[in-house]
This record gives sequence, C-alpha cells and structure tokens, in this order.
Amino acid sequence: RIVVATDVLSEGQNLQDCAIIVNFDLPWAIIRLIQRAGRVDRIGQKSDIILCYSFMPAEGVERIINLRSRVSQRLKENAEVVGADETFFEDEDPEQIVRDLFTEKAGILDGDDDAEVDLASFAYQIWKNAIDKDPSLEKVIPALPDVVYSTRPFSPKPNQPEGALVYLRTAEGSDALAWVDKQGRSVTESQFAILKAAECGPDMPSLERHRDHHEMVAKGVKLIVETEKSVGGQLGRPSGARFRTYERLKAYAEKIKGELFDRPELRRAIDDIYKYPLLSGATDTLNRQLKSGIDDPTLAELVMALRADMRLCRVTEDITEGEPQVICSLGLRAHS
Repeated sequence: RIVVATDVLSEGQNLQDCAIIVNFDLPWAIIRLIQRAGRVDRIGQKSDIILCYSFMPAEGVERIINLRSRVSQRLKENAEVVGADETFFEDEDPEQIVRDLFTEKAGILDGDDDAEVDLASFAYQIWKNAIDKDPSLEKVIPALPDVVYSTRPFSPKPNQPEGALVYLRTAEGSDALAWVDKQGRSVTESQFAILKAAECGPDMPSLERHRDHHEMVAKGVKLIVETEKSVGGQLGRPSGARFRTYERLKAYAEKIKGELFDRPELRRAIDDIYKYPLLSGATDTLNRQLKSGIDDPTLAELVMALRADMRLCRVTEDITEGEPQVICSLGLRAHS
C-alpha cells in the first residue's frame, strides 16, 4: 500500500504502518524532513529499519531551478544570522552538504529526542494501542482513583537508578512528570525519558512497593512544584508552549506598539496566557506550530483565533487556590 500526501501529513499524524518514506519534493526547511520521518517512527512501528529516500532534481531541471545553490545560500544566511564566529559545515563541499542534508547522511539530522518527539502524540499512541488490545481499559482506567500506584521490575543503570515516577497535575492545571531516585533526587527532567521508563506490557508483573515509595512521591511532587516556580514561574518551564508563546508575543506586541497591527485582542490574549493555563488542545497546537517555525504575526493570529473560539486558556478566577494533584505514581525496583 502507498500513501501519497503533501506536507499536511508531516505533523500530528501517526503513520507507523509505513516503513519507507520517499521525499519527492525537497522542502526549504530541513526540519520538515525530520517531521516526515517522525510520523512513521512512532509507537507500534514493527519494522526494525525505516528507510528514507529523497529525490534530487535531474541535471536538466537543476539548471533551471538552481536548487542546490539556493539551498547553499540559505545555509550561508543562517550562518550570518548565528554570528560571524559560527559557521555551518566549515570547509566542506557545498553541493555535497546539500545532498547530505536531504539524505540524512552520517546522522546530520540527528538531535535531542525531546526536541523532536511530539509528547502528546506519543502518550496518545500508548493509550490507543492499549485500548485497541483491550477495549475494557477505556472504562477501567478513568475509573481508577487518584494517587493510585504500582511498582514494576526495572533494570537500573548508572544514569537511570531505581526510584519512582510521579504524574502530577499542578495547581495551575498543567500536567508534569518527575523521576526521582531513592534519595528523592531528580534523575531527569526529560518528559520523554520518563514516559519511556514507565513503558511496560500488560503481562509485566507488579512488585511490592519500595518501603519509601510514598516519601519518594512526596519529594517528586515538591521537586515539580519548586521547579515550576524557580525555573518558569507562573508560566511553567521555558521549554513549554505557554512560556515560549508568551515571551514571543510579549516581544512582538512591544515591537508593533502603536502600529496598524497593534490590536487590543492580542494584548488580552497575552494577558490570558500569563494568568491562566493553556487548554490541552491549545498546548498541542502551539507546540506543533512553534516546532514548525511559525513567525510572530502568524502566531499572534493563531492565538487570537484560539481565544475567540474559547480554546486558548482554562479561565478561572480562583486558579491560584488549587492544590497539586497526584494522578498516579510508579515505582521502579530492581528485580533479579
């Protein structure tokens, strides 16, 4: 079976039934290639190898559209933006650079997992796979009480010790994960790494909990709350959609102050983002758009549209009076 699509499928879709990607057109933004491959490299992918092929234009076409030199020029412009002391692919053949970019030679597109993983899609796919195998879970899981916990067998490593994973809903309504060791110290802040550590099949046996399980959970909660306050303040982590959207739009609003595009709707939307948590749908939308390189005017229009449709923030006047809520926790315990 073959799926033929434009870039409309390069974001937010799960295409794990495919294992071969053919890039017939070459996008200007290299990130698009990563996004296309990311749609296939999802949970549920059964192939050990995912093959990516890219078409470079034939020589006759190349003479007409001059693609390679235009992409090379883009790379030079990027270098100028970064600064005079920074260069991309120094002392390399420009034409070969372009080929390597589009064929992903030598891991040229490799990067930090968290930077490319769509966590909302990742978590949703875990859930979808589970209920596809056992539809009864669709009723069982939501009926579980808060603060439910279990413990799974775990093979510790120097940088991945025994401990506990905590899933918390903060007082501001944001979801957060923490992984703490037996001393209550943070193991990693990577939400993707924590999700991966929690991954287990339905046949995995549960173990007796750590004697200090609840103490570890309490330290995990404290860690999340303190991190939210000290690192991102009311807006959450700097890497989050809320923080990044607010900072960008605040700067953009100052830039266009007094001009034609300076609209009160934008300033009200910025105020809402500062005061209230984003709705989950808005978070997903903004994360995707920020990752794809949306510009400031388009981001402003998007946020104003979401606010007009009441799909931007969870607006409630007593939001600060809430308490952090532990949804669940999972102990990680070595088992011989």
